[in-house]
Amino acid sequence: MKFLSVTREDHVAYVKMDRPPANALSTEMIAEIDRVLDELAAERQIRSVLLYGEGRFFSAGADIKEFTQIKNGMEFSRLASKGQKVFDKIENYSKPVVAAIHGGALGGGLELAMACHIRLVSENATLGLPELQLGLIPGFAGTQRLPRYVGAAKAAEMLFTGQPVSGTEAVRLGLANQCFPQEELLDKAKEWVHNISKKSPSSLKAIIELLQYEQQDRFSKGAEMEAQRFGEIFETKDAQEGIRAFLEKREPKFTGE
Repeated sequence: MKFLSVTREDHVAYVKMDRPPANALSTEMIAEIDRVLDELAAERQIRSVLLYGEGRFFSAGADIKEFTQIKNGMEFSRLASKGQKVFDKIENYSKPVVAAIHGGALGGGLELAMACHIRLVSENATLGLPELQLGLIPGFAGTQRLPRYVGAAKAAEMLFTGQPVSGTEAVRLGLANQCFPQEELLDKAKEWVHNISKKSPSSLKAIIELLQYEQQDRFSKGAEMEAQRFGEIFETKDAQEGIRAFLEKREPKFTGE
């Protein structure tokens, strides 16, 4: 694979994202995540998965340059639906998936992290959904998962302002489980997944299924609507201005069109 590497130790699979400079989630990288999940699902000796990023970021979000190659809103909605399908696979995966988050988990990066069962963060990590600053909205079910963890009011604040929260604040809000100094994060995360992997695989699978049971119908409808609106927003002039401004490293000028 081009952007992911997998290391197996005892009953744990370590999945490292390595797409410099920011581990941006291109369609190719998301497809690799999908493939790795399928491969590990078939390996009976693997009982838990640790996902983390190489370099300065967990993942700074979607590949904005890739957006310039998309022709219309329908294609943009399909992009969202494909990403949602992979992230849903993580959330409903038969083996616990733990995200170790350092640096930035922004936009699609946070949406990926929120699909994992447990999030461990460095104290100085930044977690946020800044899509509105580009004239866009989240497309990988971020509008559905964020309120689940932080509540509707805080989710509205984070989405409207685009301001991220620190790792320490993420734990206080319920967006992350625990935080550690950055230099300790990966070692601590390995301790967590090794402890989890000692549990019965059948019991772990049952717990994952039960945790998702109540919310699936409402969540699925909301995520479907998000993908539709993702495409509709893409066709606005504001969205195109936001994408251009991001790539040109300037502040966008939105007009409401």
